[in-house]
Amino acid sequence: MRKRLVSLSLLCFLAISTFAQQIAESSKSTTVAKPRAMRSALKVCTACIRADMEFLASDALRGRGSATPDELIAATYVASELRQYGIEPAGDNDGYIQRAQLLTRVVKGPPQLTFTIPSNGTSHAGVIWTHGSEILVLHMSQAEISGPLQKIDLAAGEQKVKPGAIVFFKTKAGKSPRASMIAAVQAGAAAVLASEYPIIRERWEETSRLLPQLPSQLKGSADEGLGAGYNLAVVSQAAAPTLEQLPEGTIIRLAAPTSTSENSYTWNAIGILRGTDAALRHAAVLFSAHLDHLGIGEPVKGDNIYNGADDDASGTTAVLELARVLGAGPRPRRTVIFALFGSEETGGLGSSYFREHPPIPLKDIAANLEFEMIGRPDPALKPNTMWLSGWERSNLGPVMASHGAHLVGDPHLDQNFFARSDNYVLAKKGVVAQTISSFGLHSDYHQPSDDLAHIDFKHMTWAIESLLRPVEWLVNSDFKPKWNVGGKP
Repeated sequence: MRKRLVSLSLLCFLAISTFAQQIAESSKSTTVAKPRAMRSALKVCTACIRADMEFLASDALRGRGSATPDELIAATYVASELRQYGIEPAGDNDGYIQRAQLLTRVVKGPPQLTFTIPSNGTSHAGVIWTHGSEILVLHMSQAEISGPLQKIDLAAGEQKVKPGAIVFFKTKAGKSPRASMIAAVQAGAAAVLASEYPIIRERWEETSRLLPQLPSQLKGSADEGLGAGYNLAVVSQAAAPTLEQLPEGTIIRLAAPTSTSENSYTWNAIGILRGTDAALRHAAVLFSAHLDHLGIGEPVKGDNIYNGADDDASGTTAVLELARVLGAGPRPRRTVIFALFGSEETGGLGSSYFREHPPIPLKDIAANLEFEMIGRPDPALKPNTMWLSGWERSNLGPVMASHGAHLVGDPHLDQNFFARSDNYVLAKKGVVAQTISSFGLHSDYHQPSDDLAHIDFKHMTWAIESLLRPVEWLVNSDFKPKWNVGGKP
């Protein structure tokens, strides 16, 4: 893949040319040539699914990087499809696109970790450790994090993480603590430190020359979207004993000098199908997915485009196909919103903006089904099955299954998928919002190899088609899902 950046005008020309070529080739097919209104409202369009995927996951869109012109091209494509399907615009200025301004934060110097060591009971010695010397900061989501120290020896087994703590892991000899570090953050740790392990030692000098990147924020909002993010650092072998001897509860602070600019945006594409039943217009159904991915990144086997075919061109395509089907049939009784969010990969920024600027009051959205990574079957499930995140949290999944949806509970509870997609942004404000997926933890996740060649189109087509009748029931019923006791986040 080419590493040289392409001008925006050339990129737009390539994207539009690719799309035009797909339309020309598709017109030769009798399936696509039939007028949309003549298709059965309960049949998927196989050619449409493949065409959407071939555009969204193409190299021409360069991985649809969050808050990039490539993301805007993807949003514009989605908007054009929604208009073609008869879905009304619900974005800014009577259009489909919703634009949100972001604050870009740049780390200007090496982060430092500070704390004090009690000496003779009356005086304290201040300690300052610097990135590249005593520590390596792998990820930061905030310019400053602080909290009480909690020490965990991984050789003694996992321990319950205290929410808000700065957790220090004493690692097992020769073992990477990466999975334990991520699990600790997901359990509520403000930051996680780990003693040096072999893989890190091999790359210490290389990593020390790189400064961590802070995620962007929505301008005017202090909300953290999908959460506080990952604050991870490694402590050198020479420095680790100092932390091991510190008293539990010692306040640890990790901070970096930063600057902020207001020169970037993210984009959503939003359409709405107004319901015919006045009594149900205030019980809308939202179908959503995220249209961004990781863009251009570090080359792997010569490929630097992170196409994001499964994550989440597949979910975006599912929402588009549902829009096509519902737009071609009789108007549903309930209002239906189709939202494709930008910047999910950088913390749910697009969905956070949508939540604060919805096309109808948020209280009038009764249910949200997010579609995330349905491009391959999950080997942990029986064939022709998908899972719903947070199955045990509400009655949405069981009721959908009783009306024909091939859905079961998430088999990967340790991954905390319920809180790792845009549904969580809405769920935190009370909307019963959950994610449909068949992600089986494949190794192409967040890699350039998540491309069209690895999509199982037979499974993906089945996945969308299997939901048509349950969705038709949902958008015409008076069913309002409820959180189970203790299920609301």
